Amino acid sequence: FFSPQSNVTSYGATFVALITLETFAGMWINAFIVCVISIAWVKKKTLNSNEKVLLLLGCARFCFLCISWIYSFLSTIYPNYLYVQPIFQIVVTIQCFFNCSDLCVSTCLCVFYCIKIANFRNSFFICLKVKIDRIVPWLLLGSEIFALVTGILAYDIADKTLCNNSTSPRNLWKVRIKTDEHFFPFYFITGLLFVTSFTAVIFSALLLLFSLWRHKRKMQTNSINSLSMDAHIKAMKSILSFLVMYSINFITLIVTMIYSSKEEKAMMFLIFVFLYAFPGVHSLILIFSNPKLVKILLRILMCVKCKVCRK
Repeated sequence: FFSPQSNVTSYGATFVALITLETFAGMWINAFIVCVISIAWVKKKTLNSNEKVLLLLGCARFCFLCISWIYSFLSTIYPNYLYVQPIFQIVVTIQCFFNCSDLCVSTCLCVFYCIKIANFRNSFFICLKVKIDRIVPWLLLGSEIFALVTGILAYDIADKTLCNNSTSPRNLWKVRIKTDEHFFPFYFITGLLFVTSFTAVIFSALLLLFSLWRHKRKMQTNSINSLSMDAHIKAMKSILSFLVMYSINFITLIVTMIYSSKEEKAMMFLIFVFLYAFPGVHSLILIFSNPKLVKILLRILMCVKCKVCRK
């Protein structure tokens, strides 16, 4: 049995405090999305494609942030507990599953917005626009199957890595080679996921930006009212901010794969701070870009403000 005592440094305490703040804020934001859409689902007995994607994305991000906080807390405060089988394998598997699910579903959401909002006269694009509502459930199912496969691979690697760590120092070099061989399929699949999702998001966002910019130019030539112009400019700004955030997120994910076996504390600190902030910040952008969610959020904030004022 491991001792429950912890040996926390100031660096570890700062890391846990910052990660706790980010993850709990992100969990509240995504829990809000899930609750609002679930209540609407109960009332209407049905969901449109946008709500299906947002519901699954909110669930994946809530669970990812929850398990990521548990992993960060244990690895920093009580690292010995992670070596108790099968705690390490289970935590890594669940974290990997929800992380991949988050990536896949957020990619589906970006592609969905591009097809629904963008306006092109290409016959293939028009066909996609007509059939997108029927394609979305299959895209979400495929995303979850892919995330499950990645989670199974992560469990296998975590199990073999934990077993290899108990090997004697004389066989350390051989163990490292075997570990690298086990990591190759996982790195190949996750790398393929990162590159594919990044390419799909960038391509969809650029197409949507071009469509909005072209529509804005038409409105300028036709002297359309400034309210429509402002709405298009705000949409373009939000897409550009999302592009910058997603690009940084892609870089940090790749750097995480490179530095996963290295002791670069400063680098990993910055990486994890951004990785755990991204799900909450992006979900907040999604809330403010959805009029229905904004109205409900403002209503809740007004109720909270009134109760505070009464006290």
